[in-house]
Amino acid sequence: MGRLLAIDYGKKRTGIAITDELQIIASGLTTVDTKDLINFLKDYVQKEQVDLFLVGEPKQMNNEASESEALIIPFLKKLQNVIPDIPIERVDERFTSKMAFQTMLDSGLSKKKRQNKALIDEISATLILQNYLYSK
Repeated sequence: MGRLLAIDYGKKRTGIAITDELQIIASGLTTVDTKDLINFLKDYVQKEQVDLFLVGEPKQMNNEASESEALIIPFLKKLQNVIPDIPIERVDERFTSKMAFQTMLDSGLSKKKRQNKALIDEISATLILQNYLYSK
């Protein structure tokens, strides 16, 4: 069994989270500059078995796609072309950034660490992955 890899896609940075091989535990992996994301994923899947990419789907409260969806669609097409053997599923990512920030507050991180947007992106990806695991 391979890992599940979640992607919280952003214009500048993208948070990435991964499961263990048994697909039980979600953990933050890293944050990558979005311009380097495809190369990062190509390298990662050469080293680790990944069964599924989970990509956050930003929606507005009325269930319509948010503006950032226009940036994600070209990425999804490119990812499918570059790594065609791994399926892609979309996961509703509403409130993950707010939940990530609250998680940082609850864990007692200093104000300086809470301002680290890369950490927020990584935690958001972990929440996307954890929500997917809970739903299964």
